[in-house]
Amino acid sequence: MAEQALAVAGGVIGAILVVVLIGTTAYLLWKKFCCLLYYEKLTSPVQTRNANAILQDRSTSEIQLKGTRSRSIPFIIPPTLHGRDWINLTREEHVQDDGDPCLMPQPGPRSSFHSLAGAYVVGTINPELYKFPEDESETDFPEGNIGRLWFSIEYEQESERLLVSLIKARKLQPPADSCSPFVKIYLLPDERSYLQSRTKRKTLNPQFDENFVFQVSSKMLLQRTLKFLVYHVDKQKKHHLLGQVIFPLKNETLTDDNKLVIWRDLEKENLEPPSEHGDIQFSLSYNDYLGRLTVVVLRARGLQLQEESHGVSVFVRVSLMNHSKFIKSKKTAAVLGSPNPVYNETFSFKAHQTELDTASLSLSVLQSTKGEKTHLLGRVVVGPFMYTRGKELEHWNEMISKPKELVKRWHALCHNM
Repeated sequence: MAEQALAVAGGVIGAILVVVLIGTTAYLLWKKFCCLLYYEKLTSPVQTRNANAILQDRSTSEIQLKGTRSRSIPFIIPPTLHGRDWINLTREEHVQDDGDPCLMPQPGPRSSFHSLAGAYVVGTINPELYKFPEDESETDFPEGNIGRLWFSIEYEQESERLLVSLIKARKLQPPADSCSPFVKIYLLPDERSYLQSRTKRKTLNPQFDENFVFQVSSKMLLQRTLKFLVYHVDKQKKHHLLGQVIFPLKNETLTDDNKLVIWRDLEKENLEPPSEHGDIQFSLSYNDYLGRLTVVVLRARGLQLQEESHGVSVFVRVSLMNHSKFIKSKKTAAVLGSPNPVYNETFSFKAHQTELDTASLSLSVLQSTKGEKTHLLGRVVVGPFMYTRGKELEHWNEMISKPKELVKRWHALCHNM
């Protein structure tokens, strides 16, 4: 009896497996057949054309391409997508009719797809979408800006020539409505000789594109500073200074294959005569979040050097004091033989916000000569009411009231403090 039950069960299982196998095979064959039908449906509307017609279309298309140039590139779709609604067609574009499944658009040069089948022209490329973004240096001008100057510099090691290209200026602010600008270029510390650009008539945005050459040895190159003075010529031929750019070369890597393109905002020149011992310009900034006091030593002018020679060098020492106690000191690189040195060097000091009422900064301008001791040319102290008054106190208070912003000012140097 048990053997009969096992035989019946085996027969049932075998029958089920056979049915499943037959069903799977039938499904796969049906699916393949459906795919073949779908493929034939896609390819059946395409009407082939003889080789002569295709060659004729290609030659006609080449002639049209040589004679005319399309102002736009058409999009095309195959005729199998007939029945879709395409709207807002312009520039003499056509929609295919039911009675003519291979209608070709007539005007303008045709795509290579035209030799295969009919096409729909559904739109054109909008060139506004493919414009490159504008250079921010051309559009981003801060409030109170008096103009911006673009130039490039390159140094030829073998011939020892500094190549300066004056490119353009933008947003100049002349005293009158019209502006006829030109630029004088100096290589400091030599302020006697300069090179001058051509005058551009009646424009606030002159394009100069002029090249200038200064002969300077590689040893002295990093001690030099470029100075650009931008002038306006009025109807009476008088020259009005619109602004200046000071660019030290000491922090730049100048080689034959490294052409630097630079832009700088114009600054107003300090027209006041220098004080008895000279003046120094620097910026202050305080970051209350980081507890960091930043000093940017920019330049000095009108220094009374003891000996005017190339052996004389001038540097600035910046010292942080607290309760008249020395905390830390840093100094700039030395600039050789100039009463108007340019530094553009940045120093940072740690100072907690609670220490600003008792801290102060001392900036000393010193002259050094080979084999001799340093000589103090002048000094200025900025800080709170405890130590300073006048412009020095105003500079300190403005720095505190404008956190994380560089506040720039000129200060007169004093010899005895």
